[in-house]
Amino acid sequence: MTELDRLTALFSALGADADARDWAESEAEEGLPQLARYRLLRTVWQDVDAWGAAAPQWVDAYRTDGAAADAVDRALAAGLTPEDLGALAREIARETAFAVLYALADPTDGSLPAEVEAQLPGWRLAELTPDGTPTGRHLDALHEDFAELEPKGAVS
Repeated sequence: MTELDRLTALFSALGADADARDWAESEAEEGLPQLARYRLLRTVWQDVDAWGAAAPQWVDAYRTDGAAADAVDRALAAGLTPEDLGALAREIARETAFAVLYALADPTDGSLPAEVEAQLPGWRLAELTPDGTPTGRHLDALHEDFAELEPKGAVS
């Protein structure tokens, strides 16, 4: 099995489907940490989607023991369904995830004076091997692929 075949199989296992080979080629030929990138974005989308898919469960849980119990009760009393709340929560989660990914790429948001921002540390996500050893490769501009990887058939 070639490295390209191995990577394609891993991308397929993560659900890249028809794009698995393209992602694998990008990693193999360009040396980009595409498998780590795809895995992270897939994980973020799973969490975002859970707000819509599991709405009946979390709505019930929030009603019995949650910081937003009163708000959830008011929304339901006003006629919203758990599915409505799930669609709203999913959209908020999607927007929040995009904002975090964007901030990873550009931590200066203009909310502070430029002379203060210039002195602040930044951050980056680093790829690790399965045993936790840093590879030296970093995941950059994750927000650029975020919308493209939205699960098919997702409720928005």
